[in-house]
Amino acid sequence: MKKRHLISALALGAAATLALAGCAGGTDASGSNASGAASKDITIGVFNGWPEGEAASYLWKIALEDKGYNVTLEYADAGPVFAGLAKGDYDLALDGWLPTTHASYFEQYGDDIVDLGAWNEDAKLTIAVNADAPVDSLADLAANAEAFDNRLIGIEPGAGLTEATQNEVIPTYKLDGMDYITSSTPAMLAELSKALDSGKNIAVTLWRPHWAYDAFDIKDLADPEGTLGAAESIHTVTRTGFADDFAEVNGWLKDFTLSSDLLFSLENVMYNTDETVTDYTEIVRTWMDENKEYVDSLTAS
Repeated sequence: MKKRHLISALALGAAATLALAGCAGGTDASGSNASGAASKDITIGVFNGWPEGEAASYLWKIALEDKGYNVTLEYADAGPVFAGLAKGDYDLALDGWLPTTHASYFEQYGDDIVDLGAWNEDAKLTIAVNADAPVDSLADLAANAEAFDNRLIGIEPGAGLTEATQNEVIPTYKLDGMDYITSSTPAMLAELSKALDSGKNIAVTLWRPHWAYDAFDIKDLADPEGTLGAAESIHTVTRTGFADDFAEVNGWLKDFTLSSDLLFSLENVMYNTDETVTDYTEIVRTWMDENKEYVDSLTAS
């Protein structure tokens, strides 16, 4: 399903080479270092190809470092990160999707990981159109197909979103008369930008969270038949024992929430810029300075 996050895959691949191996760093099972002092070293597992998790991870990396902690981001696929949390190789991860996408991992490792709760509850697949489009629901799209040049622009052919659109959306809403065009996420975004610049209507397959919602004036079409599934929530997950070793940080993370609008904004400055960037520290730092009231609230309790 998360094939749809390939928009940042190149940057993530490069970033992975910068990650430090291991996270124990001379600490024992109690979270203390060799001298007996409480450890300040925290390792965050970041899923390859999942921009919202990377964005949240950078946000917390910088916020915690400002509080005197030493934070390392380590990249891996979702499965290995969950396994690593269960073994204690990572301290936390910020991208667990429930109730569907990562349910099997939560079930498999439930006794060895801790769910601190959701920080965003608006993660979902969508069909988006320009904000001034003449329709507000997928139920009305077929009757207005000509206004969109009878085209629906998709992403990668193998993506879960593509499958859902082909197998559920199109037959349910009788959109067979529209030309469903699939190629790639960058190609879809280019088509979206081009249409909006020229004042034309356009319908694209998209998902939340995505920086396009901050960069473009678009809206989601209602899905009264639920063909794209219900919204999911994004959770913070820690290894067992993290609350004992890092009580202060654990408390902050339990209270963590990030609205979709703020998340879209953060992703926009990170990913809708130079695709060669592999270290987002300065970009995220600038965003944090511009959203200081929110950032200060992360560690205020």
